[in-house]
Amino acid sequence: MRFFSVRFACLLASVCFLTVTWIKSIPNEGGSAVQPDLRSLYERLLAAEVLGGQVSRDLNSILEQLKNMSRVPNITHPSSDMTTNTSAVRRVFPQPSLYVYLPHLAQHPDSLVPNVVIGQGRRGVSMVLGIPTVKRQKQSYLVNTLSSLLYSLTSSQSQDLLIIVFVAETDTDYVSSVAETIRLNFPKEVESGLLEVIAPSQYYYPNFTALRETFGDSKERVKWRTKQNLDFSFLMLYAQDKGTYYVQLEDDVIAKTDYYSAMKTYANQEASKPWLFLEFSQLGFIGKMFRTSDLLMIAEFFLMFHKDKPIDWLLDHILWVKVCNPEKDPKDCNQQKALLKKKFKPSLFQHVGLHSSLPGKMQRLTDKDFGKQKLFVAHSNPPAELNSSLKHYQQHSLERAYRGEDFFWALTPVKGDYILFSFQQPIHISRYRFHSGNIETSADKFYNTTVEVLPSSELTQDKLVSGSSSPFKVSSDGFIIIAEFQKTGLAEGEIDTALQPVSALRLVVQSDSDVWAVLSEILIQI
Repeated sequence: MRFFSVRFACLLASVCFLTVTWIKSIPNEGGSAVQPDLRSLYERLLAAEVLGGQVSRDLNSILEQLKNMSRVPNITHPSSDMTTNTSAVRRVFPQPSLYVYLPHLAQHPDSLVPNVVIGQGRRGVSMVLGIPTVKRQKQSYLVNTLSSLLYSLTSSQSQDLLIIVFVAETDTDYVSSVAETIRLNFPKEVESGLLEVIAPSQYYYPNFTALRETFGDSKERVKWRTKQNLDFSFLMLYAQDKGTYYVQLEDDVIAKTDYYSAMKTYANQEASKPWLFLEFSQLGFIGKMFRTSDLLMIAEFFLMFHKDKPIDWLLDHILWVKVCNPEKDPKDCNQQKALLKKKFKPSLFQHVGLHSSLPGKMQRLTDKDFGKQKLFVAHSNPPAELNSSLKHYQQHSLERAYRGEDFFWALTPVKGDYILFSFQQPIHISRYRFHSGNIETSADKFYNTTVEVLPSSELTQDKLVSGSSSPFKVSSDGFIIIAEFQKTGLAEGEIDTALQPVSALRLVVQSDSDVWAVLSEILIQI
């Protein structure tokens, strides 16, 4: 319509001009005066000629401005209510972007593309757990943290969860070593896509030496907290399209065995309320759950002030900006903020790392609300006679563990040590599960240990021993080796029907160990 009006005005101006020219050319016969009605028309057309010239000049001016708009960036079209005597052309404000807060990234366009070292591209899960990890001078807790998170997950829970480990280092050798450690310790979880490992571009981090010291913190601490802001923001940006909820963790925590179901149930219960985050731990940034739809806004806020304050302070400032009225007292502000952060009790995550990622800092904080962790999983097992060459510690006997009353804790195993379950009558075992180690003694596992069964039929044993094409390995005393403990301390599976029914099942240590051994779960399911 705008271009149609311009064309019509131009046409009108041209017609007026031609009409006036024609009237001027009419001869004045005999010097007589032009008739009054023709004279009136003549005067009107003269006025139209003047007005048409003005319109033509205004239109030329507008057309010139339109041409300039195509050459000059950040210029909008003239406003629809522009009058003929204005040249109002408005500039568009620059749109905020990460390059505003991290200008060094503009020199490397791919600097925000993560390096996915391990990953199957899993999406559409209910929960995403983000774990940043860095190179520590003293001790790494990452494998223990992952073992704790994976310890009690069911099959369906494992399919509805994604754990992202962000190796926040640019040393490619170190990144590769962390990825390889995870591959070796958690092969099934890596293959299924439950575990991902990512790392930043070598250009992601700015020059930390130019940071301004604030709040009395040393240069080293300012660098540490600034990098933490950048690390958490990177993880959030990567995770925003992976699932429904995102949970921020650290690489030196342990989780309660029912953490997944507790978090999902509580999040669904609170889904209709306007919270910004749910707290499943009272410490720092551990166990904070966000809707993934809020992550872009949160990460942008962190990046905007990443050089100024620690990340837990910045999170509190988001709440203040959202709901606090400067004209009211702090009590009202705290009440309003409490509506946006819901606390779940008891806490589901506990901080266990003694050595902080900040060099030289000892981190002794623990969550008093975490409570006592359950150290074993109880099952109802079939009647069996129990024997073992291993000596148990204090009251942690094999008998109590088999009955689901405690965990079995044995002194240092050596090659040839065993645990034997002999059944009064041959039974069909549908499934078995032996979990070694627990949250508090995660290193005390059964290493290089096999799971073996004794078929009740001698004919079956003879066939397996003599058959050259048999897929089973047979021990010298007729037991069939069906599995071995993984590095995570877990041995589980089903028993082939060709071996059923079985008279006995045993665990055999194949090499000397450097540590004690815990069996926190014994399941023999018929």
